[in-house]
Amino acid sequence: MRMGVLDVGSNTVRLVIAETDGAVPLPVHTAKRRLRLSAYVERGGHLPDEQVARLVEAVTAARDEALRWGVTAPFAFATAIVRDAPNRAEILRQVATETGVPLHILPGEVEAELTFLAARRWMGWRAGPLAMLDIGGGSLEVAFGRSKLPDFAISLPLGANRLTREHFRGQDPPSERRVRALRRHVRHQLRDVTARIRWEAPRTTVATSRTFQQLGRLCGAPPGRSGPFTPRGMTRADLRRAARRLAELPAAERAALPGISAARAEQSLAGAVVAHTTMKLMGIDEVTICPWALREGVLLRCIEDGNADWWNGTAPSLRGHEAAPPRVLHPVGGDEAATAGAQLPRRAR
Repeated sequence: MRMGVLDVGSNTVRLVIAETDGAVPLPVHTAKRRLRLSAYVERGGHLPDEQVARLVEAVTAARDEALRWGVTAPFAFATAIVRDAPNRAEILRQVATETGVPLHILPGEVEAELTFLAARRWMGWRAGPLAMLDIGGGSLEVAFGRSKLPDFAISLPLGANRLTREHFRGQDPPSERRVRALRRHVRHQLRDVTARIRWEAPRTTVATSRTFQQLGRLCGAPPGRSGPFTPRGMTRADLRRAARRLAELPAAERAALPGISAARAEQSLAGAVVAHTTMKLMGIDEVTICPWALREGVLLRCIEDGNADWWNGTAPSLRGHEAAPPRVLHPVGGDEAATAGAQLPRRAR
């Protein structure tokens, strides 16, 4: 049996076709179209009409590609770039009307849950109590747990693309003052969740996403051509040196560094600042780079259920699989700021 996942992100629209007859998804085909939607986002997060039209074209092409591989209904989802757009409803309506593909919006906490599921399966039980970090274009996801589901999950507006637009716009490379201001912003946003991670003291910390993969390569991890099963890691000390190097260079010169692609060179510094600040505040000396992330989490959930019916139109929850639901820490400065940090959830037993 084949299943497809279509991921609409800040930089690319990516299709993954996988065999799902076994216990794990085995990719048989991938295709991507680089749109760089985040480069065209207007102030306030509005996605212009011409970019919505490009998105429709990309989803149409992915739908046709999936059909050629025997998948009639890929599970299509969008992350922060669409989730946070004020014209989100119009985007979803236009994509559905013109392509016939319903584009689901994954809440940030659900992204964290599904990514944690993928990381846990990849690492196995040898990892012990596990913390998961994922830096996307629009948000940072953090989760912690002792079993296949996280004890808590959180999403924060600390994506590499978002922060580049908000803090470094118009400066390449940015001034030291702007970099320091970004670090202060990240520290403030992470205050409560880093306290929780320190308290839990995870045995293993896993980092997913292209941002971490490219930073890991910059810090000396083996290249992608070595295959997904090659162990990859990154130390905080190496990341600190890499962040300093990135801060000294304009985007065009960063793209010449190992692991840094031209498409992500501009946002690589903000990603490094978030990654290093997160590791420092959490007291994490080293992370393991995991090749599985959100797309694999969606596929694993589909495998377990046999279809995508677990999506009920509001939020795909993993919580029905275990009695105790994951706890969510609310981001500081968001809509729930009044309750954030009032009291850390009790430690899971």
